[in-house]
Amino acid sequence: MSRRPARAEHPRDTGDEAPGNQVLTLPNLISFGRLLGVPLFLYLFLVARADVAAVVVLAIGGTTDWVDGWIARRLRQVSRLGELLDPLADRLYILATLVAFTAREVVPWQFTAALLAREVLLLGSLAVLRRHGYGPPPVHYVGKTATFLLLAAFPVLLLATAATDVATAASAIGWALAWWGLVLYWVAGGMYVVQAARLVRAVRGPGAAA
Repeated sequence: MSRRPARAEHPRDTGDEAPGNQVLTLPNLISFGRLLGVPLFLYLFLVARADVAAVVVLAIGGTTDWVDGWIARRLRQVSRLGELLDPLADRLYILATLVAFTAREVVPWQFTAALLAREVLLLGSLAVLRRHGYGPPPVHYVGKTATFLLLAAFPVLLLATAATDVATAASAIGWALAWWGLVLYWVAGGMYVVQAARLVRAVRGPGAAA
């Protein structure tokens, strides 16, 4: 059995359409905009203490998570750069929000630690895969669902601290989304670890190419 590095996939990639090498596409510009939203959110939330504006930035960053992928498929502008930018923007939004929320005690440190522990587990799996000549495993819909739930939960939780008249309802909705997102995040992480273990076993099995 020949060994071939696994290609990192993303839900933008549909059917047999191969990603291109385009850079200046509308989906990529949206992803670049999402990346710029990360430091803007941190400034608004931690420096300017403009919580309402920070809620808006988070909401835009979360809702546009699926927009760039939909446009890429619609306009046939799926690109290798886009496959890297979109999950990168997702992770930066989640990590930046966790750090900022923990600093201002919007979420407890235990919640942040649980999410960060999953990232450490995934990084370890990726390191093992790379040592055996494989790339990241394909993105699973469970992981995308978890990311969507977390990105939806964060602005609602922030709204609960910024708007006292809806604080109770926003807090209940935000934490429901956050806990479901955390559970699915770990489920997806476990699935990635299982995929990595299967690839490694296939490499070490009889007939595998050295």
